[in-house]
Amino acid sequence: MSKPRTLSFLVLGLAVLALSFPPPSPAPGAPADAPPGFDSCTSILVGRGASVDGSTMTSHSCDSGTDRTWMAIVPNARHKPGETAKVYHESKRTKGPNDPDRLETGEIPQVAETYAYLDAAYPIMNEHQLAIGETTIGSRRELVSDKGLIDAPELYRLVLERARTAREAIRVADELTRAHGYNDWGECLTFADPREVWHFEIHGPGKGRIGAVWAAQRVPDDEIGVSANAGRIREIDLANPEFFMASGNVHALAEEMGFWSKASGKPFEFCYAYNPDSRTSLYCRRREWRVLSLLAPSLRLNPESENFPFSVKPEKKVGVADVLAIFRDTYAGTEYDMTRTLTAVNRKGETVKSPVATPFMNADTLALFRLKRERTICSPAATYLQVTQSREGLPGPIGGVVWLGYDNPAATPHVPIYIGIAQMPASYMVDGRWAFSRDCAWWAFRTVSRLANFRWQEMSQDVQKVWKGIEDKAFAGQAAFEAEALALYKKDPRKARDLLTKYSHDLANGAVAAYWKLLDDLWLKYSGSF
Repeated sequence: MSKPRTLSFLVLGLAVLALSFPPPSPAPGAPADAPPGFDSCTSILVGRGASVDGSTMTSHSCDSGTDRTWMAIVPNARHKPGETAKVYHESKRTKGPNDPDRLETGEIPQVAETYAYLDAAYPIMNEHQLAIGETTIGSRRELVSDKGLIDAPELYRLVLERARTAREAIRVADELTRAHGYNDWGECLTFADPREVWHFEIHGPGKGRIGAVWAAQRVPDDEIGVSANAGRIREIDLANPEFFMASGNVHALAEEMGFWSKASGKPFEFCYAYNPDSRTSLYCRRREWRVLSLLAPSLRLNPESENFPFSVKPEKKVGVADVLAIFRDTYAGTEYDMTRTLTAVNRKGETVKSPVATPFMNADTLALFRLKRERTICSPAATYLQVTQSREGLPGPIGGVVWLGYDNPAATPHVPIYIGIAQMPASYMVDGRWAFSRDCAWWAFRTVSRLANFRWQEMSQDVQKVWKGIEDKAFAGQAAFEAEALALYKKDPRKARDLLTKYSHDLANGAVAAYWKLLDDLWLKYSGSF
């Protein structure tokens, strides 16, 4: 009896590891209804009047099977006149903070001071509580430039080094791309500072050209917006700079390239001019519908609609936990729930969902059960999920918080990383894309979430008990800890930094240890069920 069980155990273990490396993804400019494996992300933006505590929030579910997993705090730096800054290509794929193999694309003039920031595959927040979320929205292929120096991850980095507010971030992005060129596919950057949140979409200027074309729309303070790999900015009212901005070429480039004609009498709509295919994609639109519907169900939005409101006023104000709940959503209770047809009869004779019914089925399982894939908000391909808080009235080191979780949001805890910490925990600075390692935090969460997929209905309940306990503890202790940190900051900012670092590290390291133990516990409890 022991040998067959041992064999199945080893085979399953290899399967779990294999699932950790999905097939290579096509370019972000792939057709709008992207196939499985397409690098795609979701971002939710929360105005300060829509949150329970006056926080602004942005977010990014980095749903990619290729992005690097290590993160680091890059310190503030002063620079001499005449210095230059190197620009890199695809720095998100590097092996660690000091990887010498990054590909340089050129140099640009350095600024007098660069701000400290949390570096990740897509850098997240700086010391002034300026935060960025991201989704790739694609472009018309003829817009991609072969001359620019700056790709999307580098634009994030440079903006966080040089800007204090969302409006300033947009200005810096404009200046950098006009001078040095944007060379990537269409991107949506979702900016949040302690007062405002902005939705910013950017595309290249075309082959052989230096520059970019972009538009930005502010989310009203009492509303919440979403980006899900589709362009969402339509008509832009440049006479209202409180809510709209755009590059100087926004109309001229569209006319020159035949994307829109003023003489036609049709209104100019940014997303329909520069990436129209994304608006026809249910792969993107379904997530937009679900996010907005969960926030404002009384609107009764049609899931088949091509367009939805840019943002909505939530029927109740939200906290970080509410945003995380949206990122864990798999369309349960709707006709788009992929597990709804997978039933079994239990020992009591009751019809229940099969233990293997998971919303995160791979292509083979979908084919076996003849099910259609739905791209849910929650993604098993996530490298990490961030939900940021930026808060007016608190000093930057304490007011800026990144709630960070690795891998599938439905199977992992999110812990607070204060932007004022000295450095990330050691296991968060180890990249997991290159090899399995118990020294890498990402692998602790990755292995648990992959294993849980084999018997999701039961195992996910055990997993939830662990992640929920970790998160509940963090949420419950946040206010008291911040009061303590603020009192210390007023007396000695350096000691406050040490306190913030220890607190963030203790929660993060505790979560990692809990998940390595959880992995062992799951094997022990369920190995006879495989």
